Amino acid sequence: MKTPDESAIRTCPECGDKIIGRIDKKFCSDQCRNTYNNRLNSDASNLVRNINNILRKNRRVLMDLNKQSGKTMVSKDTLLTNGFNFSYHTHTYKTRKGTVYVFCYEQGYLFLEDKNTYLLVTQRDEEE
Repeated sequence: MKTPDESAIRTCPECGDKIIGRIDKKFCSDQCRNTYNNRLNSDASNLVRNINNILRKNRRVLMDLNKQSGKTMVSKDTLLTNGFNFSYHTHTYKTRKGTVYVFCYEQGYLFLEDKNTYLLVTQRDEEE
């Protein structure tokens, strides 16, 4: 195996130390690799962090209320009392009949106007 010349010496993008070892090694240690990736993948702003927290809470509320049958009917007041925020969701699903379900990840709901309630559902794999 050839030793690298001075111009080919690689440095760690986290701490700047010399990298010793495999040619494709990018960091000098696991600690530097973890620190670098944690900083790179952390939520950059409070806004993103707060929205993610709201989405996770919405999902948790839907899961807690929809444990029994996978299809549960609840009132808007029940959702609001449990801390649900209707302003935030991850996606919608429109059926062939035109019915639109609103989802927080795999947990969703459908407003039933005639009964003034919400039908809670869990998204099936074929709908993804």
